[in-house]
Amino acid sequence: MDETRQYLLQFFDSLSGGKCVLRIEKDDILLSLDHLLEKYLKNPPVGRLLEEGRITQDSVETLSDIQDFVYMAADDGRLGDVFTGIKFKQGRRPIHLNSTPFLEQAMVGDVPVLVINLLIDRTNAGYDRNWAGFHRRRWLRHQDIYSDFVMSTLERKCGREEAQDILALSSRDRKTRLVQVLAQRVWESDFESYSRFTGRKLAHKTGDQTVRNIIDGAGGICSEKVQALKFITDYFGISSEYLFAGVDAREHIPEEKLRELLDTFDFRFSKRYMRYWQHTALLYHIDGTSILVDTTNGNIPLLFLSDGAAERLLAHEDKQPVQVKMVDSYEDFYYHRVSQDIPENLFFAMETWIQHMDLIQVFENDLGLYLSKDFYVTPIVFKGPRELAKLKGEYVQVCDQADLAYSISDDWSLDSPLGERFAREAPRASEEVIRSKDHLLKRYNEWDGPGHEASLLLIQLGN
Repeated sequence: MDETRQYLLQFFDSLSGGKCVLRIEKDDILLSLDHLLEKYLKNPPVGRLLEEGRITQDSVETLSDIQDFVYMAADDGRLGDVFTGIKFKQGRRPIHLNSTPFLEQAMVGDVPVLVINLLIDRTNAGYDRNWAGFHRRRWLRHQDIYSDFVMSTLERKCGREEAQDILALSSRDRKTRLVQVLAQRVWESDFESYSRFTGRKLAHKTGDQTVRNIIDGAGGICSEKVQALKFITDYFGISSEYLFAGVDAREHIPEEKLRELLDTFDFRFSKRYMRYWQHTALLYHIDGTSILVDTTNGNIPLLFLSDGAAERLLAHEDKQPVQVKMVDSYEDFYYHRVSQDIPENLFFAMETWIQHMDLIQVFENDLGLYLSKDFYVTPIVFKGPRELAKLKGEYVQVCDQADLAYSISDDWSLDSPLGERFAREAPRASEEVIRSKDHLLKRYNEWDGPGHEASLLLIQLGN
């Protein structure tokens, strides 16, 4: 056997699209699948692999994500058994754990290599994630980054002395202040979907991934931001639960129907049920006090409501709404407490099982790429001039009726007075919006067939 030949191992997660490649040793090609997984997926020697140039830092991040899709986490964050229902395949053929994977020939540049390609099929896996262990594991993975984020946020808002006092968590007021300051920081970050199509191009981010995104200057949508805040406060032992909210969703929440949707993924004729999970927030329980927290931003003000004020929004009878300014109208949002398996399973499904989640949020849920009190930015995707003219006409009619200034760029630029204002007032967001076009179109062509083009619509919401 050629001693100079390189041997690669590639993991590919069929649902998330995550792909990780690393170089293995010659003797590893004789290992059975279970031993190969134990050595390079469950307990990989990451430090040594990086030091020896056998894996890239980007692949390390993806490898860690794939670990959490394959293995259940214990409460302390350690990885346990493989999720029930997961299968490993080579090509279309399943491979058993006690079998030895076969090698395939490939080229890396001009260099011939031998590769073990392992596809992870999670189609039949269930909602078995241990969220406490998952969050613990994700925190430990980059604990310095998250600890620095918390401390820098507190110091910026409160100063070093008060920050250290808050982190003692020795009273209800200190715990409440920690949640309040962190909620403000998450709320201040962009309400955006552009990062689904730039950077790591994650279709739906977990809480820790959203925190990293915020640190990088971006943000997320409501379901990502509530997970980000809960991820941090879970680490500090502050109890909270997810809330659902929706437009005109005043009646009692139809929990069994929502569970059925998450089991079947048959969303036809289900809008009357899905409106209850259009939006998400958090309810904290701090030493006898309940606090409703909404960190969405975009078109929703920061909500931090205690006890009676929170209860008025969550009451079973005479529930009070929050009025939210949409692009061209106002809507009433009604908040609900919900059994926690439903939002947890929804987030897991959005992260992995619901295909094209990135595009659904932008187009079907009308979130666009960016939303603030001043701007709404969204793609117009079309085939041919006739469809473009039709879509433009619809948007122009809405803007004219609502007396909203707008610009439409057929070349996906900000070359207009409104575009220049957007670039000046939101420089990071405007740059990411421009960068998002190529991957967005690639994803849209995968979703709805090839041949699409895209224009960029910018609407001014503020004065």
